[in-house]
Amino acid sequence: MVIEALVTSVLTVLIPIYVVSFLLYVVRVVKGPTIPDRVLAIDSLGYDLAAFMVVLSILLKSPLMVVSGLALALWVYAFDIYIAKYLEAKEMGE
Repeated sequence: MVIEALVTSVLTVLIPIYVVSFLLYVVRVVKGPTIPDRVLAIDSLGYDLAAFMVVLSILLKSPLMVVSGLALALWVYAFDIYIAKYLEAKEMGE
């Protein structure tokens, strides 16, 4: 019982921190001076959102959100590969 109360209090502190980081990432996506800055902000937003989903699943005791967070992390990784190939081909002039 004490452990559940501790976990709940820690998670309620983490949620506003995640929300603030999401807002900062969105600002970087909108204002990013270069494309790599925007891509990095989208990556960070995606991975943090996946971690937030895991934290939220612990709080709500819903194991389905863990699977959704894992799927989101894999999509963000695929996005990284796609953008890296696009930027590499753009630099080579193809």
